[in-house]
Amino acid sequence: MDRAPGASVRLKLTLSYAGFLTIAGVLLLAAVWVFLLRYVPERALIVSADAPTHGVFPVRSNLLRVFAPRAAAVLAFLLVFGLVGGWLLAGRMLAPLTCITGAARAATTGSLSHRIRLQGRKDEFRELADAFDTMLARLEAHVAEQRRFAANASHELRTPLAISKALLDVARTDPNRDAGELIDRLHAVNTRAIDLTEALLLVSRAEQRSFTREPVDLSLVAEEATETLLPLAEKHGVTIEIHGDITPTIGSPALLLQLTMNLVHNAIAHNLPDQGTVWVNTGIRPETVVLAVENTGEKLTPQLVSTLTEPFQRGTERIHTDHAGVGLGLAIVKTITQAHDGTLTLTPRPAGGIRITVELPAAPAGRPPGDLAR
Repeated sequence: MDRAPGASVRLKLTLSYAGFLTIAGVLLLAAVWVFLLRYVPERALIVSADAPTHGVFPVRSNLLRVFAPRAAAVLAFLLVFGLVGGWLLAGRMLAPLTCITGAARAATTGSLSHRIRLQGRKDEFRELADAFDTMLARLEAHVAEQRRFAANASHELRTPLAISKALLDVARTDPNRDAGELIDRLHAVNTRAIDLTEALLLVSRAEQRSFTREPVDLSLVAEEATETLLPLAEKHGVTIEIHGDITPTIGSPALLLQLTMNLVHNAIAHNLPDQGTVWVNTGIRPETVVLAVENTGEKLTPQLVSTLTEPFQRGTERIHTDHAGVGLGLAIVKTITQAHDGTLTLTPRPAGGIRITVELPAAPAGRPPGDLAR
């Protein structure tokens, strides 16, 4: 934004300090005049030789003649002292602001690694500097995550496109190849690419928080998700157990359903080969509601669990089946949770498997149960 040039804050503060000091001097000299000089007689006193009072009695005009030049000199000194001292004092006081301005200009050029780190005790400038450093750290982490996400997404999207190109090249060079098999493989690859694209769009939508918030009962959402995925669980030989009471929160029913679907789907897909179990529980706390999904499965280390919410990370080796996923399941869960001002916790189970807990703000008290969206 272009602005017309103006006086600096340092100059304004200097003039303010000097003006305040000069006005204070004028008021002080005025007080001397009002309360002292006005009581000095205008004419010389004639005292009788027999009077008990002795000494010299000044005349007001003589005092004014002596007082006025010295008062003017004092005012001039106060003005110069105020200008010089105010300039130095303003420069010292505004030095932290100069550092903050330099950091802000560096950030506009893309340098997000710079930190101000003002030393000294807490004051307004240091609070601003600390807040700015925190903002830069979060922005740097967000930009790095977005770049990593974009690189991973490009890599993941390149794979189905490369496979499609290879299949088409084979079909062009080998006209006698079975067209049905080629179409089936192209359909599978194209479906995977579409699923990945939709997942990327869902992540973007959740990050932008471009959704309408309304009352939602997480227990009903959990029931809907488990009913939808029950055929998949039966196919894998997994038993689903669901428990919980009414858990009212505020958010997007579609996104919270997607969150729950992803959690239950992952719990089914990454489970024991046979006779596995998935537990889905909902509960309410004083200020939050909780959705917990845990499963049986392989033993996982805390180090591996801490990386599962990263995009395109998988807890087991990559497999290409109908339900292998695109590697964004828990990344989407994390994004939706953050968009709803919640917290996501992943904990490995000692016996194997994992427990994932989503904690969201509870809906305000006093809402009728009928207002909760299914």
